[in-house]
Amino acid sequence: MTHSLIDNTILLFYGGFEKDSFFRNDRYLKRVIRPFYQLFSHRQKVSGFLVWHRLLVKALTEAGYRVKVDDYRFASRRPDYPIGITGYPSILSNWKLPNPAILGPGMFDHPSQCAGLMDDPRYKKYIVTCDWMRKLFEEDFGDACVDWRAGIDVSQWKDVSGEEKKIDFLIYDKIRWDRDRLEGELLGRVQSELASRGLTSQVLRYGFYDYKAYADALKNSRAMIFLCEHETQGMAYQECLASNIPILAWDFGIWKDPLAQVCSDKPIHASSVPYFSPQCGEKFRRGDDFGEVLDRFQSRLFSYQPRTYVENSLSFEISAQMYLKQYLSLLER
Repeated sequence: MTHSLIDNTILLFYGGFEKDSFFRNDRYLKRVIRPFYQLFSHRQKVSGFLVWHRLLVKALTEAGYRVKVDDYRFASRRPDYPIGITGYPSILSNWKLPNPAILGPGMFDHPSQCAGLMDDPRYKKYIVTCDWMRKLFEEDFGDACVDWRAGIDVSQWKDVSGEEKKIDFLIYDKIRWDRDRLEGELLGRVQSELASRGLTSQVLRYGFYDYKAYADALKNSRAMIFLCEHETQGMAYQECLASNIPILAWDFGIWKDPLAQVCSDKPIHASSVPYFSPQCGEKFRRGDDFGEVLDRFQSRLFSYQPRTYVENSLSFEISAQMYLKQYLSLLER
């Protein structure tokens, strides 16, 4: 039985999401044409699950570990060696390897989607990426739930607070549900309040920009208004914080995914900014609250220290330590 790492090797497996769209097996054709599409598209090209996976690999690598991805031969030859399985749950379909496994980051939105999952003796740990997600999953998975969060690369997302600013607020629009109503009641209200104070703004809608457009928008903005129902981590707003740009966040407080109504007859708590502190900025719950909170935010604008929060709470070092604690514990079994 394996009781130690071999050459500091961590085994990770990533499951992407592919399905046929127009005809049988067209997912294979999409693999061929996708790189050409991405060359000319200005939309986001990488899923959140893949971002998590890549950041986990980078954190572990920077911590001095050799990360092998999708090395089925290495794992099958060492059935007691721990593995991590990340990405979409389709990877678990007909999973053959006997190795003890950590599931996540990624996988499922609610434990009802995978009843009995942790009854499989191979699956030892299930990653949850924030407090409200833990409360959601631990009712079914109990002690199998373990905490982890991705690290934010502060060498990539540099402090741009000292750059010449062209606009007062970047409005990050990630409104996903009940959009027809909220475009007026929330986004429209925010824009109206800003205009009434003579404050300029730019709207950047989730899914309709690329990395450079986002980085340029942050460089040109004094602050961000983050409009999203909920996040299980929220990489984009944390990249903003790393850039030392404070945030005024809409934090509605309830899980609005339509799945919530199927899973529970009671409101399920959630947060749009699960990693946040007074260093980062301010939060408001309803459009009616926005004007008052905006005034408070403006009065404190130059006292916030969001990058310091990221450095102390969302570093690669912390991310790697959290994962390694759980991974190495599987060697002791």
